[in-house]
Parts: sequence; structure tokens; C-alpha cells
Amino acid sequence: MRHLFLALPFALLPLTTAHAQPYGHDHGHEQEAHGSLETHEHGIARLNAALDGNTLELELDSPAMNLVGFEHAARSASDKAKAAAAHDELVQPLVLFGIPNAAICAVASQELESPLFGDEPHHDGEPHEDHAKGHEREHSNVHAHYQMTCQAPDALQQLDLTQLFKRFPATEKIQVQLIGPRGQQGAELTRDNTTLSF
Repeated sequence: MRHLFLALPFALLPLTTAHAQPYGHDHGHEQEAHGSLETHEHGIARLNAALDGNTLELELDSPAMNLVGFEHAARSASDKAKAAAAHDELVQPLVLFGIPNAAICAVASQELESPLFGDEPHHDGEPHEDHAKGHEREHSNVHAHYQMTCQAPDALQQLDLTQLFKRFPATEKIQVQLIGPRGQQGAELTRDNTTLSF
């Protein structure tokens, strides 16, 4: 459930506007994903983070290309193995996001959604034309949502995405929107700049 995110004004957060085309092509389209309009760009992922009391919520959206190297349905044994390996990495948010042990955080819930994992595209019950479905399959995303309960939230001084960049090297930039004890902030993280303070 995304109760905390629904209550937070992420639409008001400024995002950096640098748009790289690391793979040499521009999709030139926008797609609706989980209630927000986003541009699908290889090499760029988006992360929403919110710390409210002892609850930490993280929401990662990334083109599948960044995580597995392709966006089509996993048909071959090699593709299926890559999708399974990415899934196994994504179910370890404490490692991927550098959550310090001192914060004593436990994953309360997590959801991974992507056609790569056998999920059908999520459309909030709205019927869509076949063309739109085909377009989404051509440019599939991975959406991960995590909710954690932390016994010592004061020990959460920053997020460190070093492991995320290391485990998914095709991810070149992560546009972050964060709400924490010091208010709202936006940043663009790269493998040379992997941390963001709460």
C-alpha cells in the first residue's frame, strides 16, 4: 500500500532536468506509471523516498533496460536468468539503498511490478487499447515499492545508492525526490555521487 506516498506532495518537488540519452536514442514519448507522467529514458531511474517518524518508504521506477539489459519479454533461458537475478537483487532494499544497521530497519512490505517478472501492466482498472499495451511492452519499466519500519530512525542520516549503481551498472543517473525531517529536496545521483542526506 502506498498510504504515505499518497499523502506527500511529490509533485511539488523540483527535479533536476538533465536528460541524457546514454544509449543513443530518444523514445520521444511519455507514459503514465503509477499516477505520474514520466519520460522513459535508458540510463535514468527515479526514486521517491520519505521518512516519517519510524516509517521509511522508497519507490523506485526504472526502465527494464537499466536492470537487465533488455525490455522485451524474457523468453530465452538467458533472459529469464537475468530477470530472476534482477528480482533477487531488488528484494534486498536494505542493501541496495545502504540503510545503516544502526537504524534497525525491517522491511514491512515490498512490491515489485514489471512485465519481466510475469506481471501484467497495471492500469488502475482502466481499459486501454491494444496499441497502448503493445507500446508499454516495448518500453517496459520495473517499479519497486518498499515500506520499512525503523526502530532508530535518527540513525538514518542518508541514503547511499552505491550498491544499486554497482549491481545495475547500466543505471547512470537516479533522480531522487526526498522528504525527511529537514523537509523536501530533489537531487540527481550518479555513481560518482551516490549519497543523499535526510
